[in-house]
Amino acid sequence: MKKISMFAILIVGLLIITLFLGCVGEKEAGLKPYQNPELSIERRIDDLLGRMTLEEKTCQMATLYGLGRALTDELPTGEWYDKIWKDGIANLDEHLQGAPPTEYSWPPAKHAEALNEVQKFFIEETRLGIPVDFSNEGIHGVKNEGTTCFPAPIGMASMWDVELVEKIGHVTGKEAKTLGYTNIYAPICDLARDPRWGRTGETFGEDPYLASRLAVAMVKGIQAEGVASTLKHFCVYSIPKGGRDGSVRTDPKAPLRDVENIYLVPFRAAIREEGALGAMCSYNDYDGVPIIGSKEFLTDKLREKWGFKGYVVSDSGAVEKLWDFHHTAATYEEAVK
Repeated sequence: MKKISMFAILIVGLLIITLFLGCVGEKEAGLKPYQNPELSIERRIDDLLGRMTLEEKTCQMATLYGLGRALTDELPTGEWYDKIWKDGIANLDEHLQGAPPTEYSWPPAKHAEALNEVQKFFIEETRLGIPVDFSNEGIHGVKNEGTTCFPAPIGMASMWDVELVEKIGHVTGKEAKTLGYTNIYAPICDLARDPRWGRTGETFGEDPYLASRLAVAMVKGIQAEGVASTLKHFCVYSIPKGGRDGSVRTDPKAPLRDVENIYLVPFRAAIREEGALGAMCSYNDYDGVPIIGSKEFLTDKLREKWGFKGYVVSDSGAVEKLWDFHHTAATYEEAVK
């Protein structure tokens, strides 16, 4: 499961609770402090954290894959009360997107109604009622049956048309929201500096300026529609040793000057200029330190220097790779810590 920074995801959850309860008086609804939209975010988070068990905190640090990958049910069932997510979950990814086939993938109204049923379970049937964040891929349109499929990002970059990419972002965000998603994993901000790399077509190309302008435009379009934009893959991910991918996402050869002036440029612009709300942490290391465990990149640079206020989600299995790939943790449990 993907891992998520707890503080940021709790803010997202509280904002959803605010929308859900914002028009109801505290006395009338019997609201606890963390549910009260009149209180500050900081006070509400402090109250919520103080009520959470270890199991609930753990679940709010994880992503659950949807139908066909982890879930076997389209809608909540009685068995959910005995599953790990009975204590809540931070994020539900790619649920009912159409692979495997499901009657709920299309039309949008039916898909949204199904996600609302799932959300109802987390709000009404878990102890604290923390809403779930619904995410999906979206680098060239939402990854869902029936949605608009745009050219791959390398094709978008070839147009050299910032306004058109922003429009693509708007369409992506609007379709995502209509389907019930709250978070889209896009854009990819990696730079394709080594054409041997197998994911070159998913990038906006090799130039940091062009890629940064298109990333900013995509984020602007998506988030204008009320959907979070999560940047991928932070960071120095696109130049693995030998241009290889798969299990060899490691040992990028780039001096620190190139990291700052080339590879981080699109990420920095999307965060500082458009306030991207999410960042997906990559599998690789830099200078021998796995990014997923790097205070330098995830805290010092991302949050303190750039002022990032959103959440960080690990790429699938990246936390586990501290143990079974990078070998910087002795056990899986140590990697999670």
